[in-house]
Amino acid sequence: MNENEIYGCIKQVLADAPRNQYTAELHLQMIKYADELKSITAKEFCEGVGLRGSFGTEFSKMRNLTQRLKAAGLDADKL
Repeated sequence: MNENEIYGCIKQVLADAPRNQYTAELHLQMIKYADELKSITAKEFCEGVGLRGSFGTEFSKMRNLTQRLKAAGLDADKL
C-alpha cells in the first residue's frame, strides 16, 4: 500500500469514528501504519491526512511507542 492509499484509509476510518473516539482512533491508525510511514515527517503526515499541524506531536509519539509495543508482542497487522 502506498502513502496516499494509507492516508485515504486513515481519513475514512476517522470519518467513520464516533466523535468521542476520534483521537483514540487516530492514535490506533498511527500505530497501525507506523512502519509504512517511518520515512515521513510529522508535518507530512498531518498534511496527507488533512490534520492540524498540532497532531504532528501525536504522530511522533505514536511512532516511538510502536517500537516498544512491538517489542512487547504487538502484531500491528491485527489492528
